[in-house]
Amino acid sequence: MSKSHKLHQHALATAMALALTAGFAGSAAAAGRVDTAGLGAADQTSFDRFIVKYRTGTSAAAQQANLANAGKGNAKGLSVGHLRTLSVGGDVVQASRGLDRVEAESLMRQIAADPNVEYVEVDRMMKALMTPNDTHYGTYLWGMQTSTGGIRADQAWNTTNGNGVVVAVLDTGYTDHSDLVGNILPGYDFISSKTVAGDGGGRDADAHDPGDYYRNQNSSWHGSHTAGTVAAVGNNGQGVVGVAYGAKVVPVRVLGRGGGYTSDIVDGITWASGGTVSGVPANANPAEVINMSLGGAGACSSTYQNAINAAVARGTTVVVAAGNDNADASGFTPASCGNVITVAATNKSGTRASYSNYGSLIDVAAPGGDSPDCTTLIVSTGNAGTSGPTTENYLCMAGTSMAAPHVAGTVALMQAVRTTPLTPAQVESILKSTLRTFPGSNDKPIGNGIIDAAAAVSAAATY
Repeated sequence: MSKSHKLHQHALATAMALALTAGFAGSAAAAGRVDTAGLGAADQTSFDRFIVKYRTGTSAAAQQANLANAGKGNAKGLSVGHLRTLSVGGDVVQASRGLDRVEAESLMRQIAADPNVEYVEVDRMMKALMTPNDTHYGTYLWGMQTSTGGIRADQAWNTTNGNGVVVAVLDTGYTDHSDLVGNILPGYDFISSKTVAGDGGGRDADAHDPGDYYRNQNSSWHGSHTAGTVAAVGNNGQGVVGVAYGAKVVPVRVLGRGGGYTSDIVDGITWASGGTVSGVPANANPAEVINMSLGGAGACSSTYQNAINAAVARGTTVVVAAGNDNADASGFTPASCGNVITVAATNKSGTRASYSNYGSLIDVAAPGGDSPDCTTLIVSTGNAGTSGPTTENYLCMAGTSMAAPHVAGTVALMQAVRTTPLTPAQVESILKSTLRTFPGSNDKPIGNGIIDAAAAVSAAATY
């Protein structure tokens, strides 16, 4: 759903305890300090290198004995070797295998128990801080940034870009935009009506958008715009960047001229999540998250709910737009469906956008933009054609349609830092527990805050 403009988380016992503590005071004081800060890195789950600082005067033989004893007693077998001595004092040591956080802390404490050790810390892996060079980033992509109304995707990018995750975008299809096509996987056109399809045929394997112009309305290129917000190619010196610019998009065409039928949309949901649709080849790239920036009036139907429930049961998180009618989301579908993450829209100031639907069914809020110009709207990939596609360009739009892909992209970032995928329920729980507080008051309820991609990714990594 969008409005478009061109451009674009006990006495005796006490006495004994005190006596025991006093008896070992000398050893405790001599034990080395264990700095566990490095174990909290959101993007690192395996640790094998550590820095050990020995006290002045410690012999090489004592240091070797300390390392030789460090891995003893480990059921899986572990040895620790010396790599090199640092210019600032201290030694880099390496375990014979990667350790998880619990194992790494145990090893560090074992090393530090030696009175010759001054401290032990993780030899942390540092990475370049990410600020994309995409030309429209600084001027227009406020929704990605650590700004008043942004989702802090720029901070999340220091950890992940969504690589390896698939997002299905159920929309009008896509156009061959040079800032998007590199992240497009094979999709499918589920529009069964030739009239609605507008491409001369019914269902087929071509998810390109031929244009959804209808009566007196020009083509919107809505699917390309939402897909770009999810995963436009990043750091390529061109145009825009997606929230999960390392993720891939499976375009699922379900909207055409005049909209799209529920029957086609639910088949799209099924297929996108890895389910079977009669007469349609299996989806080779089932999505971990589905974005649906679409909707219509009326409460969620049984057919819609059944398709969503099945997708969620397959492990796919379903993100939907709340709607742009400045009304309670309970009166719209799929916003009112269960088992979805319903997204309201905020403006650049971080409060409810004037058009956004609201109410108790809203789960989270995200940037959707609002008037008056492109610096306050959402800019993404588009096309200049008024009917069929012509020249690629960038369009600025406003709507809960623009808010939803900010959330879908964030879900992709969250899943990318996992060795085992989060369930849809876990995804929703993390998103809600890591929200940014609204910077101002809202006239209508739209959840408890704006999504915080950086906090959500950090929480997802350690969940």
